[in-house]
Amino acid sequence: MDANFVLVRQIPPGIRLLRAARGRDWTLKTYRYAILLVTFIAYACYHASRKPSSIVKSVLDPDPLNQPLSGNDPYPWPIGNVFIKEEEGQNSSIEGSSRGWAPFNGKDGTSKLGEIDVAFLSCYSLGMYVAGHLGDKLDLRLFLTSGMVGSGIFVALFGMGYIWNVHVFWFYLAMQMVAGLFQATGWPSVVAVIGNWFGKRKRGLIMGIWNAHTSVGNISGSLLAAAVLSCGWGWSFIVPGAFIVLGGVLVFLFLAPYPEDIGFTTAQLMATDDNGQDVEGQNRGEAAGNDGGGPVPGPCGSGLRTSVGLVEACLIPGVIPFALCLFFSKLVAYTFLYWLPFYLSQTAIGGHFMSVKSAGNLSTLFDVGGIVGGILAGYISDRLKARAITAASFMYMAIPAMLLYRWYGSVSQSLNIILMMIAGLFVNGPYALITTAVSADLGTHSSLRGDSRALATVTAIIDGTGSIGAALGPLLTGFLSTRGWNLVFVMLMLCALVAGLLLTRLVIAEIAEKADRPIPGGKQGHEAPASEPLLGNLR
Repeated sequence: MDANFVLVRQIPPGIRLLRAARGRDWTLKTYRYAILLVTFIAYACYHASRKPSSIVKSVLDPDPLNQPLSGNDPYPWPIGNVFIKEEEGQNSSIEGSSRGWAPFNGKDGTSKLGEIDVAFLSCYSLGMYVAGHLGDKLDLRLFLTSGMVGSGIFVALFGMGYIWNVHVFWFYLAMQMVAGLFQATGWPSVVAVIGNWFGKRKRGLIMGIWNAHTSVGNISGSLLAAAVLSCGWGWSFIVPGAFIVLGGVLVFLFLAPYPEDIGFTTAQLMATDDNGQDVEGQNRGEAAGNDGGGPVPGPCGSGLRTSVGLVEACLIPGVIPFALCLFFSKLVAYTFLYWLPFYLSQTAIGGHFMSVKSAGNLSTLFDVGGIVGGILAGYISDRLKARAITAASFMYMAIPAMLLYRWYGSVSQSLNIILMMIAGLFVNGPYALITTAVSADLGTHSSLRGDSRALATVTAIIDGTGSIGAALGPLLTGFLSTRGWNLVFVMLMLCALVAGLLLTRLVIAEIAEKADRPIPGGKQGHEAPASEPLLGNLR
């Protein structure tokens, strides 16, 4: 396909309907809030549909030696009866939970569950590179809608294995692999949309808050899957699958990938970012030469625009170091995502084992800490104008946080909760920062020629590389956990250390730039923009 690709988009039908109903248009600020909300919901649905596999692991491959907590036990603040209380025999109400589900209930059941995870994440990471490049060429609204609907169908089909009484390993493997390919459409698309609508000013904070959709999706997915688990483990997949399909419908109706698609100009966006004055949404249809319902050409959005190739995007300063850092950072984050509920159900906390449902509910507090971590990392990186320093610092702090969680998390439920949230803060903070603000910064880097846009492509390279690590982590955990959880935590701490070390060159450059010292091979006294600290000096 030619690099110069002309694409004319339609105004989303939901926006046309709202315009007709209101009789006038929204302001730029209102549209930005709407874009934040729609993309937030969209990616929360993506993550919610990934959580069921972690919730049902202990049902598919139960440990008969571990007994759930009794409903008569006292529970300390802040969980109380909401998360921990279980009635006697509740686990037995989940059909087949005491004997598991073939083919996952054999001696190699844990390893097979790890293989299912790595199959999904491998297809996800490979699909990311293709999806990102396509996202810079195709209509992001239709592309994202197709990905969400396809994801929902194949997530639900995995759960239908329970309804159809399927016990063939290759069926579940194939469903996860195809679901992984469809899931790859999500992240490059939503980051590209946000990058198109928001300038570089306070991008770290805005994207840090917006990135809470990851943790909100994990939390809602965990609670939803756990809530219907008593109806049969298959429903823990079918219900989240239906929700992501509904999210796809929302995207189709209301998502405008580029401001130019609904009549805003680049000058209006820049003026709003610079002086904070909002832009009234009047007569944009006439200015675009139509009645507001037809195709809208734009200088960077729907009209002629230039995309870059994967190799060219890799050459953007800073892309490779952050991509490699995310490889190890996401390995750590996704190991918790896929294995924390299983770990909690297999570990005695305060001298007791908890049920599968309680473990799933309790694990959501890791993501609560992750929400705070993402916002905090974005805010600090904006204030310091130093993305690499912030990301590396969080990775180094994650090491003692995980060590303390492993050593003392089993002492009591209250201590487990506190340490889990602290670990979530430091583990998810750099992961959120790199996949959002850093990716958006690099995708609009000054080294790109003219009006070239590489948001989706750069995001795909960084997150695709990270997703390879995300696939490796759960796979290794499946094998290492059979030899003891201490080995798993040693692996996670080593990966966090390597992730921080990979940013050393960028960290040194940022520190030197702030001290106004010359950098070898760079320019003395160079003042980088807030969103491009040091990167121009690393060419």
